[in-house]
Amino acid sequence: MAEASVAHGRSIVEVESLSYRYPKGKAPTLKGITYGIDAPRFVAIMGPTGAGKTTFAMTLNGLVPQFFEGDMWGRVLVMGMDTQKFRIQTLVSRVGLVMQDPETQIFGITVREDVAFGPGNMGLPPAEIEGRIAESLRAVRLAGYEGRFTSELSGGEKQRLAIAGVLAMRPDVLVLDEPTSELDPLGRNEIYAAVDRLRRERHLTILAVEHSSEDIADRADEVVVVNQGEVVWRGRPRDLFCNVPLTMSFGIRPPQVCEFGWRLYELGLISQHDVPLTVSEAADLVRRILKGRAIPRGVLRTLREAAPDDFPPVTPPSCQATLHGTSGSDASSQTQGGPGRPGTTTCAPVAIKVEGLEHSYGPTTQALRGIDLEIRRGEFVALVGQNGAGKTTLVKHFNNLLKPTRGRVEIDGIDTRGETIGSLSRRVGYVFQNPDHQIFCSTVEEEVGYGLRNLGLTPEAARERVREVLRFVGLEAVADRHPFTLGKGERQRVAVASVLVMKPNILVIDEPTTGQDWTGAEQMMRLVRDLHRAGHTIIMITHDMRIVAEYAQRVIVMHKGKVVADGTPAEVFSQREVLRSAYLAPPQISLLADELAEIGMPAGVTTVDEAVALVAAALEKAP
Repeated sequence: MAEASVAHGRSIVEVESLSYRYPKGKAPTLKGITYGIDAPRFVAIMGPTGAGKTTFAMTLNGLVPQFFEGDMWGRVLVMGMDTQKFRIQTLVSRVGLVMQDPETQIFGITVREDVAFGPGNMGLPPAEIEGRIAESLRAVRLAGYEGRFTSELSGGEKQRLAIAGVLAMRPDVLVLDEPTSELDPLGRNEIYAAVDRLRRERHLTILAVEHSSEDIADRADEVVVVNQGEVVWRGRPRDLFCNVPLTMSFGIRPPQVCEFGWRLYELGLISQHDVPLTVSEAADLVRRILKGRAIPRGVLRTLREAAPDDFPPVTPPSCQATLHGTSGSDASSQTQGGPGRPGTTTCAPVAIKVEGLEHSYGPTTQALRGIDLEIRRGEFVALVGQNGAGKTTLVKHFNNLLKPTRGRVEIDGIDTRGETIGSLSRRVGYVFQNPDHQIFCSTVEEEVGYGLRNLGLTPEAARERVREVLRFVGLEAVADRHPFTLGKGERQRVAVASVLVMKPNILVIDEPTTGQDWTGAEQMMRLVRDLHRAGHTIIMITHDMRIVAEYAQRVIVMHKGKVVADGTPAEVFSQREVLRSAYLAPPQISLLADELAEIGMPAGVTTVDEAVALVAAALEKAP
């Protein structure tokens, strides 16, 4: 392999007629891509799952084809280095790649050791290495974690650590493969803010594979859309996202404010040119078209009562509330009843009861600090909070994957301390964040039916139950396939089906949309919604506040092992200081409501439909 000798004035990235086929692949994953970057910039690479985005990212530091082998045509040059001719060890000092699965690039036993791994292999002096460790950990909000064991970190913390390890090598080109998919909302913002700062200070070129249009809409200089291995569109974020039908045609979900603006355009209230890209642009647009008009009070409550299927429910179906003494504000129209809230409630039976729950990982790490909580049958609960807040630790107590250090948990009135994981699996189904952690059979049908072996069912009864569940989740056609030949979204459905077949009343679903494109996320959430409508109690851990607003009836916010907020989406998203302290942020449309508070936009707005209807009402237009 050649050693680095980068010619002055060469382009930063040059891709010429690039095609690539994996070993044993039937068709090329990349097909004739030609692309170049001649000045430091931030490029977002978007497109549906399986489009070839990750493969393209791995060509930039030589992993494809040097590590993965296969057949490659054309060439890729980064900083003047041909990635087929220079060693990967040389390329990584100039091109930093943060991969989608952080565990594949964490090598150290402790956080400090892991961040030091790259700079240490570059032969830097100890003082320089220590400085880079501190700087990189501050950038990803892991300062103070230096002595923590990497095995004890949460998924999101591992993702931030992987980014820190690459930042410590100070590359010229930073390639990020879905770098924030497991991070809390403010964590995502902080990562991209750190990347922005690095780009300005070091003239860094950044290529980020990303599904979230909102995270990069006002940051990226360019968007490149890849589909079926080809570049099908490239240009400014504004030209893509503000054309909502075009964005959707590529399987990309546009930012909420773009959807909001496009709806106003469809109503004839603005021109297509006026569709906003950011929250501030959307707020200025509304002020301009309302021309001093205010949004009438009480409209949001009227909308929700008149069309309950189109807007978030006033109360969850598990509780029938009679409200007294409410203020009449739109935010309070979702009051659920209970302690500290006006009104009386008659609720469904308690499915999960948590009393004084504490849990410690060893003598120094207390993950839960006195949780008191009730979840009733038929509720759809979103459990949210920053990485490491204790969400997964809490729900693992519901099926005895973890046992209380102190306190108790009851499932349907049964104390879990006297139960086994097996006995609780008939009451509580747990779908892991990574479906591959619970898949081990050679066919989908075997995988789904595995848990039935100890239930005493006849073979025919077991087969019929498996067929019934596969029909429900839409996997009948792949029953004979090996699970690992399926895409991630389908593997998640396999994991859901293997839990559903046990007929639990309670389903815990950990990050159901992480790493999925918009189409996959929508399909998964429709499945979760159908499960809820079929009578299951749903407890969903997620960082996607837009998903929370559109699907959940109740939101529980955790921070540092405690519950710090509990209510409907409208109630919780109105508590801005609590959210900020928990490293969360409400959906874009709720932030828009904040911006427009002075003209009467209620704080309880959580969806695009609501915001459009309120503006239309102010103009006396039918939405």
